[in-house]
Amino acid sequence: MKIALIGYGKMGHMIEDIALQRGHEIVCRIDVDNPEAFDSPAFAGADVAIEFTNPMAAYDNYLKAFKHGVKVVSGSTGWMKEHGDDVKKLCTEGGHTLFWASNFSVGVAIFSAVNRFLAKIMNGFPAYNVCMQETHHVHKLDAPSGTAITLAEEIVENIDRKKDWKRGVTYWTSDRHEDAGDPITEDDLVINCVRDGEVPGIHTVMYDSEADMITIEHDAHSRKGFALGAVLAAEYTLNHQGLLTTSDLFKF
Repeated sequence: MKIALIGYGKMGHMIEDIALQRGHEIVCRIDVDNPEAFDSPAFAGADVAIEFTNPMAAYDNYLKAFKHGVKVVSGSTGWMKEHGDDVKKLCTEGGHTLFWASNFSVGVAIFSAVNRFLAKIMNGFPAYNVCMQETHHVHKLDAPSGTAITLAEEIVENIDRKKDWKRGVTYWTSDRHEDAGDPITEDDLVINCVRDGEVPGIHTVMYDSEADMITIEHDAHSRKGFALGAVLAAEYTLNHQGLLTTSDLFKF
């Protein structure tokens, strides 16, 4: 498979290494210093582009790839609120293909399945209040993380007493913190955020009561699991169309 990389930072390099190990070819590498490569024959000849950039650039990157008929696998977060409807229309009516996930880790896919199952159980036990915390490196621009939002939406969908999620407090290790943006009620699932060093990603779901607390957690040791999942997603996307997610790839 011919793969183009959009974003050639640490994640892009990891994806490249894994893709080459799995027998694929990297035909184009696009970063901030060569955006003109979107219009190159090499990019147009790619089967799939794997995109890991930032919330400000992601949507425009999708449009540039779709312009050349290139399918996209993307792990960029923070764009969906503003552009989600447009992207969905491009993929359902416009004939384009985007495999998007807030997290490509196989472990996170398993964790997500456990999260949904536990939420269904806990719907019957109102004595337990549920909340979340996510921890990431200090370079991460969005808070809460896309993965935390996905997990929270799964909980809200399965627990009647929670109507929506809300960002709680964001903490930095320098003792600086930012309070919640909107008022929080009992109907809200609170996501607190921590930005610490170079942490790849920790997501924790807690069900607390007067008697005890139930906790599930996913702790990423490195970004390698995300990179492998992105390549697996590209292999899946090669022969599939439309708006795809990890629920298509992993049948839990």
